Amino acid sequence: MLNNFIEGNDLMKEIEIAVELKQSIDDVKAKLKNFTHIGKKHTLDVYFYDEKKDNLKPDENLRLYQCFRIRKRENKSYMTYKVDKFEGNTWIYSEEDEIEVSDFDVAHNIVKRLGLTELIRIDYYTDIYVYDDYEIVVENVQNLGFFLEVEKLRVPDETSYEDVKLIKDDIRKFIESLEIEFVELNDGKPELMLKKIKVKA
Repeated sequence: MLNNFIEGNDLMKEIEIAVELKQSIDDVKAKLKNFTHIGKKHTLDVYFYDEKKDNLKPDENLRLYQCFRIRKRENKSYMTYKVDKFEGNTWIYSEEDEIEVSDFDVAHNIVKRLGLTELIRIDYYTDIYVYDDYEIVVENVQNLGFFLEVEKLRVPDETSYEDVKLIKDDIRKFIESLEIEFVELNDGKPELMLKKIKVKA
């Protein structure tokens, strides 16, 4: 996703809806042809956990409530810590701290030297579009499938919980207006991959 930072504050609210696509990517892209296409990206996300602590480990249902990752996207790399906020079992939004790092391999080695263990890798290709205040990402995820994520951009960190839910309702209506075949997800790509390969940290 685009770096949705608040000026002077690296903490951002990530408010999005992710869906699994039930039709071809070409058909979905045709629905997006009138939006601004800002590029194609190859991304590698590497997630880590601490064997001595539970906060970064998946629970018994393979759900992550906090996660730490290093991302390599084309010629840029990022280090990110996310805390997911739920209402019951439903994901509402994430609080995310992210910083760009100059070298993916060096960052990876530092994290391993600090004692963290690699949990999972997510390797995927994206087409990224922008429309109004939405970033729309079509994803082809290796060994997992095809997805679409729509994120509301420029969300102030002080946005209230109730407003977050209203924003998600607006995103959901926007996706429905695209007239594509999909199933809304309550899991992120790491959880989906963990469930697929049945990894337990």
